[in-house]
Amino acid sequence: MLTKQDWDWLAVCSHYQTAVTVQTLLKEGKSMEATAGLESLIEAMVRSEKRALKSQLIRLMLHIIKWKCQPQKPTSSWAISILTARREIEDIQEEVPSLNRDAVESIWDKCFQAAVKEAETEMRKVKCHLTSLSWSEVFEDEYTLPDGDGSD
Repeated sequence: MLTKQDWDWLAVCSHYQTAVTVQTLLKEGKSMEATAGLESLIEAMVRSEKRALKSQLIRLMLHIIKWKCQPQKPTSSWAISILTARREIEDIQEEVPSLNRDAVESIWDKCFQAAVKEAETEMRKVKCHLTSLSWSEVFEDEYTLPDGDGSD
């Protein structure tokens, strides 16, 4: 019999192996143990999606920060990264509805600070004087280039 700790470890190491183990237990009629495995698997998958959400939010903020701090240098790759990160975040939120706006806001400040550090590194330590980004700047404003600009 697997303990909660065993299930948690297995779920972190391999979602697939956890699902196979749960399936085997269900076939053997061990539904209580299978349920414990499913709970650990769901928790591990949500943690994984939350990490993906955080990563995409940092990437999104990074490109918006660079856009705002270097307005003379926006590139089409920045615009594409902004659109792609927004789409990825929407996809994550569709798959895991608990990662809603409240979840995004709970990691907002930490992601912003990480994005500022990454942006300053990419901009060769040019200090960015942004102290925050608003929801609309990150998720609603359009970042498009004038025709003929922004080639990488």
